[in-house]
Amino acid sequence: MVKEILARKGGFVASISREHTVLEAAREMNARRIGALVITDGERVVGIFTERDVMTRVVALQLDPAKTKVEQVMTCPVACCTPETSLGECREVMTNRRIRHLPVVSDNKLAGIVTIGDVMAKEVVEHKEKIDDLHKSIDYLHEYMYGSYR
Repeated sequence: MVKEILARKGGFVASISREHTVLEAAREMNARRIGALVITDGERVVGIFTERDVMTRVVALQLDPAKTKVEQVMTCPVACCTPETSLGECREVMTNRRIRHLPVVSDNKLAGIVTIGDVMAKEVVEHKEKIDDLHKSIDYLHEYMYGSYR
């Protein structure tokens, strides 16, 4: 579940208000070395601004980033999840919508963010644990049946 990822990485989310310019948002993303900012109104999620938004909605349209407000080019509405959302559901939403970031909302407030990298890393750990358990079961059965390990 998403809450397991948040327990490891924390609930901090880089965010900005919709009144900021694209230039300010891009500088913030560069400074933090991240690919998206959640756009908030107080603690409420109102949009998301990603690297893709910069390319398709600013650069490709030749808009001036110093004069263009984030609210003009942000993605809205935003696909979100909750702490109780399964990793499979997150992966499915991200894959189907071709997105890499899902803000986490709890009680209508921004509670964190998960990325496709977070989801994949958690699933890899879970798969490795399952494989290790299966190896242990095989070893146990082999010893039970044959009296010794190979």
